[in-house]
Amino acid sequence: MSRDKSALSRWTIGVVLLIIVVLWTAPTLGILVTSFRDSRDIYSSGWWTVLPHKDLVKTGEIELPAETDPDGQIVVEGYSASFEKWRAGIELEDGRVLRWFGNKRSRTIEIYEEKWVGFGANLTLKNYRDILSTGEVTHEDAEGNIIVRQANNFADAVLNSLAVSIPATLIPILIAAFAAYAFAWMEFPGRRPLFIMVVALLVVPLQIALIPILRDYTRWNLSGTFLSMWLAHTGFGLPLAVYLLYNYISTLPRDIFESAFLDGATPYNIFVRLVLPLSVPALASFAIFQFLWVWNDYLVALVFLGDKNRVVTSALAAMVGEKGQDWHLLTSGAFLSMILPLMVFFALQRFFVRGLLAGSVKG
Repeated sequence: MSRDKSALSRWTIGVVLLIIVVLWTAPTLGILVTSFRDSRDIYSSGWWTVLPHKDLVKTGEIELPAETDPDGQIVVEGYSASFEKWRAGIELEDGRVLRWFGNKRSRTIEIYEEKWVGFGANLTLKNYRDILSTGEVTHEDAEGNIIVRQANNFADAVLNSLAVSIPATLIPILIAAFAAYAFAWMEFPGRRPLFIMVVALLVVPLQIALIPILRDYTRWNLSGTFLSMWLAHTGFGLPLAVYLLYNYISTLPRDIFESAFLDGATPYNIFVRLVLPLSVPALASFAIFQFLWVWNDYLVALVFLGDKNRVVTSALAAMVGEKGQDWHLLTSGAFLSMILPLMVFFALQRFFVRGLLAGSVKG
C-alpha cells in the first residue's frame, strides 16, 4: 500500500512539474518563433502555426485589366462579387480561394490552395537584420500596406549594455573578494561591527538613494556616463557580494592558510593563489546574480544614463512606445535581450548551487 502511495506521489509531482515547465517555457518559445516569422504572418495567425498543419498557401496571381472598376461588380473566372467580398476572399468549387491583394489600385487577385505546410514555413532572419540596422526598415501590415520605419539601432544598445554590465559585475566581485577575505581570516579592530554594517546595508532600498546620487553625479558631470553606472551598481551590489563571499571563504580549511604562512606567503599571495581559485563557485554565483540584475536593470539606467547611452532595457521600452504594433521587431529585440543572460547562466550554472549552499553545512 505504501509503495502504491509513493509511486502515485512521484507521478503526481512529475505531472505538476511538467505542467509548470510547459507553462513557463511556452511564452518564451512563442517569442522565439515570432521573432523569425514574416510580419504579415504575425498579423494573420498565431506562432503555433509554424508546426506542420494544413493551411491556405499562395499558388499564383491573376492580374486584372486596368479598366476593371473596383467600385462595381468584379468578375473573376466566372464569379462576380464586390470589392469587399473579393478582399475577404471567395472560395471556389474546386477548393481554391481567390483574394484581392492590397488596396483598390493593385488590381491583383491572389490564388490560395489548401496544402500541408511543414515545420518552419516562412521563417526569416529579416526581423533581426532590421532590428540591428541603423537606416530605414520596411514591412507589410495585415492589409498589405508597406510600412516604412526608422530603425532603432539595437546593436548599439546591446554594446552599451555590455559596456555597463561587464565592469559592473567584475568591479564589485574584486572589491568584495578582498573584503570577504579580510572579514573571514584577518584580525583588525572593528571587524565585527563593520561586517554587521555591511550586512545591514542589504535592507536599504535602492530607490531612496537614486535622487541623492543623481544630484552628486550632476554636480560632478558624471550623469549620462558609463562610470556613473559602474559606481552605482558597484555600491548597490557590494553588500550582497561581501556577504555571499564571506560565507564561502570562511569555510575554507584553516590548515591551508597556516601552511602558507609557514612557507612565508604574504596575505596578498594567499588571497591571489589560494582564496580566489578555491572561491570560484561563490564568485560565479554572484557573477550570475549581478550580471542578470545589471543587464535587466531599467530604473538605474533610466535615471543615470537617460537617452544619452541607451541600454537594452531602455531601447525595448522606447520600441514599445514607437513601434507598439510591430511585433516582429519587438519579439526580435526581446529575444536578443535574453540570449546573453542565458549564455552566462548556462556557462556558470554548474557553480551556482555550490556557491549558494556555501556555509550552510558545517563539517
